[in-house]
Amino acid sequence: MDMELLQEIREWAKKELHASVDFWLKNGIDRKNGGVYTCLDRFGKIYSTDKSVWMQGRCAWTFARLCNQYGAKPEWLEASKSCLDFLENHCINRKAGGRFYFTVTADGKPLRQRRYYFSEAFYIIANAEYYGATGDTVYLERARRVYDMLYALNNGLISDPTGLGPKTEPETRKARSLADPMIFLNTTAIMRKYDPENREKYDRLSAECADNIIKYHFKPELGCTLEAVAPNGEPLLDFSSGRVVNPGHDIECSWFLIEEAIHSSDSRTMEAAKQIFACATEKGWDKTFGGLLSFIDCLGYPPEAYEHDMKLWWPHNELMIASLMLYRETGEKQYIEWFEKARKYCINHFCDSEGGEWYGYLRRDGIPTEPSSKGSTFKGPFHVPRCLMAIDEIITDILKK
Repeated sequence: MDMELLQEIREWAKKELHASVDFWLKNGIDRKNGGVYTCLDRFGKIYSTDKSVWMQGRCAWTFARLCNQYGAKPEWLEASKSCLDFLENHCINRKAGGRFYFTVTADGKPLRQRRYYFSEAFYIIANAEYYGATGDTVYLERARRVYDMLYALNNGLISDPTGLGPKTEPETRKARSLADPMIFLNTTAIMRKYDPENREKYDRLSAECADNIIKYHFKPELGCTLEAVAPNGEPLLDFSSGRVVNPGHDIECSWFLIEEAIHSSDSRTMEAAKQIFACATEKGWDKTFGGLLSFIDCLGYPPEAYEHDMKLWWPHNELMIASLMLYRETGEKQYIEWFEKARKYCINHFCDSEGGEWYGYLRRDGIPTEPSSKGSTFKGPFHVPRCLMAIDEIITDILKK
């Protein structure tokens, strides 16, 4: 691999990272109420003041991570703490056992409660990362407390205090979801980094997550990783929801597994990660228009999701991270080729040099949906900056070698 090209890629990533961070600092941070607005149009105008609780945690993590990777800046620490304070003061449903809301108003009044645990997961990683940047143990203790609650919820050790229950009637059909071990694997990796005192626990639980992904969800005989399977891992192929494949999730899952394989020196996990990546890119890449499809049916039937053939920003972020990690670990040409294919697609379709930041949502042909946006309830300062920071870090590792 040409070292000059790697350096060029790293400089591109740094430039895009700077533009992304500036966009969110300028347009998203709520100086009045605290926290971050993420429903922003192409040029940063707020089109909805409701706040995503996911994004408060993700934004807090991003700005703390910037401090830990590049050195603390007052504006980064301030943005991270603003989101953490907003989370602590407004986003916890204390009537429901400390579960977190999904959305709140601009000033923090509760709007929606969901059964999913992602708000909690992003709260955990945000507090852990901020502890890494500041050394303030209050934040580590918060992360530890909610981490233990999340593990208990995920594993049925406690009942969900929201009372919402499973989305599907369990007496009719029980299933396990890929999202649970996937997000908990990443959450555990971040906790292990900043809480070495409990490393033995995190090692055990991360190995458990990796094993659950590989044992239950990865189906090499079908050439895919399934979003939902029966409790024993049996594919649920008689109905659409059991055949759902999310290529972006699978590729994100692959790099979480790569991290775990490196940490544990586990060749089995590394091999599974490579296979998951290969299956997701083979089935998920749109051979007509390019880019990753949002959803596919593992047997080739019509997917039920209306947005199945749209191109979203975050799967392409995950593709760049995973492919570059695999190139660093193996040196195999195919992975840097995948990286460049994804990067060029992003440059041509997602990057917006005029408005700043990246478009979030494209039609299948790669044209941004109209009116275009840079943020939503689900898109904020997370996937793009996380990807660009990872590219910088991984290429630095490669160049050192």
